[in-house]
Amino acid sequence: MIVLSGASASGKTEAAKMLMAKYGIQKAITTTTRPMRINEVDGRDYFFVSKEKFDQLIKEDKFVEYTHYNGNYYGSTKDQIANDRVVVIDLEGLKSYSRLNDKRIVTFYLSTCEEIRYKRMLERGDKEEDAKRRIENDRKVFDHNQIPDVDYKIDSENRSIEEVADLVYQLYTKHLGL
Repeated sequence: MIVLSGASASGKTEAAKMLMAKYGIQKAITTTTRPMRINEVDGRDYFFVSKEKFDQLIKEDKFVEYTHYNGNYYGSTKDQIANDRVVVIDLEGLKSYSRLNDKRIVTFYLSTCEEIRYKRMLERGDKEEDAKRRIENDRKVFDHNQIPDVDYKIDSENRSIEEVADLVYQLYTKHLGL
């Protein structure tokens, strides 16, 4: 399993999409209590469950990690860990995956300077004040002392998304001896 993490606009989500399109890697489906949106499909976009069901999964120790965000719960279940899957995760989730010491899991941290990330956010249509807020928040969350040991740190600053995805896939297959 490929676990991708990094600050906002570091390229992790786009790299995951490229891994899926180019290499046939499957998206690990996460679980949420938030309502399904138009055009979303249960089991494709998320596993949509009730708060009661989510609590039951917590009690049964089914999650690698979970978080409460914007009034809803989100989590990654252990049964989604498999070869040729990818998950994009925040820093706390990355720490949880790293603690599992599961040989099938290969962790990656994508690193890009603030200036490039800010520019990317504006180019993708983020509002200027939102981009500034995310950069400011990332300064605290992604402080170098907060980043756990990962299998690979990749500088995504001077690479295209395709180059990042290619490097991730190359390191992933080499790491697992595939």
